[in-house]
Amino acid sequence: MIIVTSDSIAGKEVVATLGLVKGNTIRARHIGRDITAALKNLTGGEIEEYTKLMGEAREQALDRMIEIAENLGANAVIDVRFSTSYIMGQAAEVLAYGTAVKVK
Repeated sequence: MIIVTSDSIAGKEVVATLGLVKGNTIRARHIGRDITAALKNLTGGEIEEYTKLMGEAREQALDRMIEIAENLGANAVIDVRFSTSYIMGQAAEVLAYGTAVKVK
């Protein structure tokens, strides 16, 4: 499966557009990570616990999007984007979306 953020793939021809595909996940923060993050706020620097949490969420959303594209018969997804939104005070949604296509 080829995944790109552009609207074309170098050296490939789009022969069929199969439609919008998306995958999402909603992740809640963990109290242990919040305590570590609060301490990190005092000293400054990257909050690695949250970086890891959001990275895992992006990968899960991407995996779900790819699974849907494969079920449609796609061998590529173009124009891939990510979106994040807060659901409630302690949770956020990560959405991956793009256009499923067949290329040759």
